[in-house]
Amino acid sequence: MDIGDQFSLEHLLFKERKCRSCFKTKNLIEDFYMTRRSKRGMPSAYAYECKDCTVKRILNNRKGKGPLSDFEYPDW
Repeated sequence: MDIGDQFSLEHLLFKERKCRSCFKTKNLIEDFYMTRRSKRGMPSAYAYECKDCTVKRILNNRKGKGPLSDFEYPDW
């Protein structure tokens, strides 16, 4: 009995991850940002928040949401 018959490379690598924000299971390589270059290709090198949730979080938390943020100099 060969160990290669029992396991394949797909069983050892994670292909999907559950987002911590939206709780949806998505493709690891396509839908998550890579956070570390030194461990390229390792599952631990990818973020735990999907790209869509990251973009939403950044847009919601930008500075300049105060009442004077949209102020423009009057054009007399």
